[in-house]
Amino acid sequence: MACQATFSDEPLSPAGRLFLQRKTDVVIHCIARTKNPIDVDGAKATIMSSPMGEHPRFCSLLVRDENGFEHWRKTRLDVDRHVIVVKNRVNEDEEDDEVAVNRYVADLSVSSPLSTDKPLWEVHLLTAHKHVVFRIHHSLGDGISLMSMLMASCRKVSDPDALPMMVPEKTTEKRRDSPWSFGSMWGFFKMAWLTLVFVLEFLLRSLFVSDRKTAVSGGDGVELWPRKLATAKFLLDDMKEVKKAIPDTTINDVLFGIVSCGLSRYLDHRTPNALHEGLRMTGVAMVNLRAKPGLQEISKLMKDNSETRWGNRFGVILLPVFYHKSGNDPLEYLKRAKVMVDRKKQSLEAYFSYRIGDLIVTLLGIKYASLINYRLLCNSTFTISNLIGPLEDITLSGNPISSIKVSTSSLPQALTMHMVSYAGKAEMQILVAKDIIPDPEFLAKCFEDALLEMKVAAMEADKA
Repeated sequence: MACQATFSDEPLSPAGRLFLQRKTDVVIHCIARTKNPIDVDGAKATIMSSPMGEHPRFCSLLVRDENGFEHWRKTRLDVDRHVIVVKNRVNEDEEDDEVAVNRYVADLSVSSPLSTDKPLWEVHLLTAHKHVVFRIHHSLGDGISLMSMLMASCRKVSDPDALPMMVPEKTTEKRRDSPWSFGSMWGFFKMAWLTLVFVLEFLLRSLFVSDRKTAVSGGDGVELWPRKLATAKFLLDDMKEVKKAIPDTTINDVLFGIVSCGLSRYLDHRTPNALHEGLRMTGVAMVNLRAKPGLQEISKLMKDNSETRWGNRFGVILLPVFYHKSGNDPLEYLKRAKVMVDRKKQSLEAYFSYRIGDLIVTLLGIKYASLINYRLLCNSTFTISNLIGPLEDITLSGNPISSIKVSTSSLPQALTMHMVSYAGKAEMQILVAKDIIPDPEFLAKCFEDALLEMKVAAMEADKA
């Protein structure tokens, strides 16, 4: 929609504009499975009375001025245009609700843009499957913003009047050395050196350095290829058991160890003896840049001067995993992942990637920024994210939720993975280009088996 900007219009952020370009247009899909049948009228009433029905982004049209710059323009919200009710089963041949809904979302992931004649979001109520699918354009906000808003619309199962519990506050404080101590000086130089190395690598990979092609590689134009979607399921207790095997290990370390191990086993199955030991596969990982980790209170997100404010407040890091033949100690994958993640944490790569993106948009324009971002995705193997969800069971519109999963629309990579934890479980949505990776269910099992093998190894190591 092209028009003249008005005084009340709000310009989009550089990140928001990037997600609206043709080759980097991204829609976030959040799938919630309910335990009880869906009350359509009740769902609409909940949306209108929730932060979603009142938030400025969700009540604004996307407009472009005569110079092509995008703006948000307030409009009146018509909930009936945003809620799509699907009464029949989406796939009559598939009895499993989860598989049928995954196919439905996989089809939405390719060439199904959101209409710009209304605010950029939809809610699909799949009543026959007892599933709700939120389709929200990435220009409205990142995963932290959108999940935090969804949680503000939910309540605890144990207390219908209470909001879900977010990430518990950390009360432990790290000892701080004098800024002129040897430890502080060495830490500063190490941070500066790692930042320089990683930012240089980031720039080179955004231009021409590329991963070697494997059976899971995508490339230019692959975002238009048909998709399949599968789910890998983990128990957080299993991941915590693995954490104990190596001091100071995090859930993210365990996740990247699982991905490294699972991909190695999958490639052994697809292309046995075809890859050399230690082959690098680069992942593009999202990092929250807000001062507080995890989900945020919606009131704080809405403050313009808040360090946790609404929007796309994330940086990008390149996180490589490496192919190793089956038969290796599964904990070795975790050790290698931890070393790499620790080095990334010691650098400012995520912060600089965010600032470099803003600078490119300012100096070269949004089209060149989009092209560079697209090349980064083409030159890497996969995208991955991990979001901490509610710590306990919740309800939405009074209906208990049994599962929460997140994915995005298709990218030029053939493989994208997004994990969300919820009430002691973690589910990772694996979206693939099905002509390249025809069996994502087997890939999901490779990841699940990798965690179980790590758990057994960790328990044996604990006994030794």
